[in-house]
Amino acid sequence: MTRPAETLPVPKHVADLAGDREVTAVWLNDLGGVTFSLAGEEFVKVYPEQHAALLVAEAERMTWAIEYHSVPTILSSGPGWLHTAALPGRSAVDPYWTKRPRTVTRAIAQGLRLLHAAAPVDQCPFGAPSWIPADAPTADLLVVCHGDPCAPNTVVAEDAQCSGNVDLGDLGVADRWADLAVATMSLEWNYGPGFEAEFFDEYEIEPDDERIAYYRARWQEQAGPPR
Repeated sequence: MTRPAETLPVPKHVADLAGDREVTAVWLNDLGGVTFSLAGEEFVKVYPEQHAALLVAEAERMTWAIEYHSVPTILSSGPGWLHTAALPGRSAVDPYWTKRPRTVTRAIAQGLRLLHAAAPVDQCPFGAPSWIPADAPTADLLVVCHGDPCAPNTVVAEDAQCSGNVDLGDLGVADRWADLAVATMSLEWNYGPGFEAEFFDEYEIEPDDERIAYYRARWQEQAGPPR
């Protein structure tokens, strides 16, 4: 997932939702999906037709997760698009936060800790994230994982607390180390080396090197490099 390097065309339904508000393409993913900001107040995620089912899956997960964790409210949807309200704050990879890596690292850890503590495993209807194999090691602790816990998927409020999480299309039950391993790998990608200790301190856990190595390897095999 990257910021678009050039101006992208705005689909008609996105323009209709925006009305007089400014529309900006803010994220482009590997599947050709584009997320448009409507004046920073709302977002519309648009996927190519062949991947439209992924947005249906994400909407189902958001609808379930919002009962337990701070995630965007769905405003409307249609074939290949999902329209949500913005969470208060800025992306954890906004330039404001990339200049404050220790602070934002703690917010990322806080968000995952809150999700893992609040979302009930026994009531979650979603299986393991798509990149985790069926023969994964016995879990240290089963939780409802974000599934794509890279830094851009945390929103941070002005008080440096986690405002919530976005991009929940792979949310499901798995070992908490699936999230923790990928999230900490993403820290170096976005902020440089040296912030993992800050993350684990905020999450209140000691690193499990074996599980970290396992889940990072599975992520890189299935989902590609961290974001």
